[in-house]
Amino acid sequence: MSPADYKDLVLFLATAGIVAPLFKRLKLNPILGFLIAGVILGPFGLGALSRGLPWLDYVTVDNPQEIAQLAEFGVVFLLFMIGLELSWERLRLMRKLVFGLGALQMIGCSLALGGVAMVLGQPPVAALAIGAALTLSSTAIAVPVLVERKRLHSEGGRATFSVLLFQDLAVAPILITLAILGRGDGTFTLRDLLALGPAVVGLGAIVLFGRLALRPMMRSVAKAKSEEMFMAACLLVIIGAGLVASLSGLSMALGAFVAGILLAETEYRHEVEVKIEPFKGLLLSLFFVSLGIRLDLSLLVASPAFVLAVAAGLIGVKGVMVMGMGRLFGLSSRAAIEAALTLAAGGEFAFVILDNAMGAGVVSGQVGQAVLVAATLTMFLIPLLAGIGGRLAKRAAVPVSEAPEIPEHQGEEPQGRVLVVGYGRVGRLVGDMLDRHDLPWIAIDRDPGFVQQGRRNGHQVYFGDASRVELLERCGLDYARAVVVTMDSPDAAEAVVATARGHRPDLTIVARARDARHAARLYELGATDAVPETIEASLQLSEAVLVDIGVPMGLVIASIHERRDEYRKVLNRPDALGGKRKRLRDAGRT
Repeated sequence: MSPADYKDLVLFLATAGIVAPLFKRLKLNPILGFLIAGVILGPFGLGALSRGLPWLDYVTVDNPQEIAQLAEFGVVFLLFMIGLELSWERLRLMRKLVFGLGALQMIGCSLALGGVAMVLGQPPVAALAIGAALTLSSTAIAVPVLVERKRLHSEGGRATFSVLLFQDLAVAPILITLAILGRGDGTFTLRDLLALGPAVVGLGAIVLFGRLALRPMMRSVAKAKSEEMFMAACLLVIIGAGLVASLSGLSMALGAFVAGILLAETEYRHEVEVKIEPFKGLLLSLFFVSLGIRLDLSLLVASPAFVLAVAAGLIGVKGVMVMGMGRLFGLSSRAAIEAALTLAAGGEFAFVILDNAMGAGVVSGQVGQAVLVAATLTMFLIPLLAGIGGRLAKRAAVPVSEAPEIPEHQGEEPQGRVLVVGYGRVGRLVGDMLDRHDLPWIAIDRDPGFVQQGRRNGHQVYFGDASRVELLERCGLDYARAVVVTMDSPDAAEAVVATARGHRPDLTIVARARDARHAARLYELGATDAVPETIEASLQLSEAVLVDIGVPMGLVIASIHERRDEYRKVLNRPDALGGKRKRLRDAGRT
């Protein structure tokens, strides 16, 4: 390969390094930046000017098809991450919205948009294909926007995601229907019905593997204590599930979504989220760039009135219909407006549907390309439309009694939990004491054996490295009441204390210390309390001997507490006590 073969990759990496920081500094959504960058770098942007200015070839993408194929993995990883934040129980609670509102939206909007296409002169079959394609909204853009604005678990956000999920399920039946219509005879045979069989078998295989083999496989990899192997296992699960779904006639994204749901029920979900997040962000950025590359500006220049009219009509028809359907299913008016605005634009699967329709001769190439340009233009407006919908929804609080019983924040941990970092001998005792006082808690440990033991006993114990703030956040650090660090490794304990304190200055942090010197270091890093093992053992020995030789229990307990407070003050304020600190450290080591 020559250096020129890497040009597209270098262009994308340079775009990511420039666009994301620039748009965040301007307080604009980076998605818009990647879409605009794709338009500029594509064959219909600078590429169209390269004939007169040959040097523009150096900043133009040469192989948009190759980029599009790789960029599809962005949607795959996105759906996998969404699946990790859900569970079968949450899907059960959302079934009314998924199979009720989602199905009604697909049928209603397809008929309405198809009817408009027929009025504009399209044959019934072509109109139906165009209506079905434009009904699909953009999961890849809408979901990240909702996550960024912390609206995914709001009433309107849940309704939006439910509709998007049903749309992903509907892609395979739509493609099979287009194949039947492309034959020209319009007949439906038993063979066509059996064409859905591979999809059912594929999903069944993914679920069966997830139930039987997923947890043992992840446990085996975790025992190897290799970051690289754990990441490789995560990628295998995502891509493997996606390929099985693709071979079954479904989308890779749907297979990865099911795999995410299955993995969400295991103790490895949070560690997997941390590992996969960088891949998802990079591939999604590439996906948005590829969408911009597909925008054929020449069609917009040739038929501006038609393209803009299709874009405006699409947003108007879908917006009005989704809002009415949302109200019909019990959504508040503001939540219905938020869902309607977020779902009003076109989506990435419109390219798949219309490409197949044009290939089968159902839709003419000229009309199909013009509709695709209009759909792409509406996708540029999704961040703006979703932002407007979110601001409208925030102005009126939804009564708790009217909202579905699903947590409003990411992660399943309620507010006020205690995070126990380290689930060995000390961590288990801490968890037991918290249970005795009816205080909810969650534990994290790097040892798969300890994690498995805790899960077997019915506790929420997760595998992962708690020194990373991303993992602590996903375990509920933002909502935690306190963090208890029970790890026996001094370096690991210090890393966790520093990370937690840096993220939550107001948090109560109690840490286990090896000795007085280690306790002083933990106080310097921000621990609220540090408990040295050597000093506590000495105090307990003193308490036992004093009671055994006849000193009254009350006096003994009072003196022990007084002595413990003295140690705490000295270790917590070392600079003010100079030599005494050294003597106490020596006593602790002794």
